[in-house]
Amino acid sequence: MSVGATRTGTVTSAIPARLDRLPWARWHWSVVVGLGTVWILDGLEVTVVGNIASRLSEPGSGLPITSGEVTGVAAALYVAGACSGALFWGRLTDHYGRKKLFMITLVVYLSATALTAASFQTWWFFLFRFLTGFGIGGEYAAINSAIDELIPAFYRGRVDLVINGSFWLGAVGGSLLSIVALNTRLLPKDVGWRLTFALGVVLGLVILVVRRHVPESPRWLLIHGRHREAERVVAAIERRVSAEKGPLPRPHGAITVHQRAGIGFGTIARTVFRDYRRRAVLGFSLFIGQAFLYNAITFGFGAILTTFFDVPTGNTGYYFAVIAFGNFFGPLLLGKLFDSLGRKVMISSTYLLSGLLLFATAWLFDRGALDAVTLTACWSVVLFFASAGASSAYLTVSEVFPMETRAMSIAFFYALGTAAGGISGPLLFADLTNTGRVGDTVLAFRIGAALMCAAGVVAALLAVPAERRSLEDIARPLTAAPTEKPQRG
Repeated sequence: MSVGATRTGTVTSAIPARLDRLPWARWHWSVVVGLGTVWILDGLEVTVVGNIASRLSEPGSGLPITSGEVTGVAAALYVAGACSGALFWGRLTDHYGRKKLFMITLVVYLSATALTAASFQTWWFFLFRFLTGFGIGGEYAAINSAIDELIPAFYRGRVDLVINGSFWLGAVGGSLLSIVALNTRLLPKDVGWRLTFALGVVLGLVILVVRRHVPESPRWLLIHGRHREAERVVAAIERRVSAEKGPLPRPHGAITVHQRAGIGFGTIARTVFRDYRRRAVLGFSLFIGQAFLYNAITFGFGAILTTFFDVPTGNTGYYFAVIAFGNFFGPLLLGKLFDSLGRKVMISSTYLLSGLLLFATAWLFDRGALDAVTLTACWSVVLFFASAGASSAYLTVSEVFPMETRAMSIAFFYALGTAAGGISGPLLFADLTNTGRVGDTVLAFRIGAALMCAAGVVAALLAVPAERRSLEDIARPLTAAPTEKPQRG
């Protein structure tokens, strides 16, 4: 039988326990680099688009578009593409495997980004912003599934948070890159913004080469009737880790599964929304709160600076780089606490703190007590906590549902939660900001703060204590033999 052949039956395996008992090694770093660094590219591109909005609207940019269309319509189309892409690719990821899809979705993402750089009409720019989002939506489902299934349970929380938070390293790069791109003494108006997209494509091609060496998830192979291939993959990983770390500890626990080639869509939907209703409510709450905050307000941060504080278009990147650092250091410094203090405490507290701090920022902004520097400082503190919370939303929905539904669950909650906050948010916030009235911007701040606080309360009530636990213990696979009653709710 060939390596990719599928053979169904009942098998007992210690593959999950063997992966979870591994010490951290260079091999795990290769997974992080191969899979996680794409968020740096995403952050770079999204930030560049927000920062170059004003320049694109100027005569001579080579694109007949307004600033509001960039931060409003184009941003909403990007998110709409990501939502639809998550649903489309997420289903395929659960059916055909993590590796096939995280290779395909990266190619789609890079191709659309390259074509965005060649935009000559507004409709072209809109179309390829949508298709870029369509590719990145698939990345969210495939990448988060693969990472959680390959990283040991002891490290899963902090690694997942830092990887999702690495978006903001790209945002720092995008902010600084936009300063160069908007400098007409260095680059013509119709060239600089195109080169920023082209640079993202070059970096993405490097990631594509590295990603080729990341294996398929052994957990996925085991459940889908490819047990022998899963054994070979795990054995190869163990050899690499033991060569670096010495003898490995013995794995504890095995699981018996009834292997099958695929799981029906109806079974997935019933499992997520009937058997795990409380977890479904949790996932939606976390995604809606963070999606509105980020897609509505951070997309419009540059417009706030130019509208209310007369910051020159070419200088907004400096301010955005500062808040991007705050976003990155949140998951980096708080991530370990999600594995030690626990998910419930940390998820609820990061959401509540960021919401309350945003309410305070809105109050100061309304009183006219802030300038460009102090507003940026306030936002950095807000987003230090909000970024850790937002990253934990992806962690939550990728670990609290059964293995067979993992990618589709990520897709469901990302798409529906982000559609609620990520499509309506940019459109609403662009309208509010463009009025030039302080009260309208304050209202947007307060809406985002209220949704974050509401999500924090839901997390305090419903968050699952998943820290340092095997994925199969948090939610037993649907194909697992009924030796124990699966945890529900």
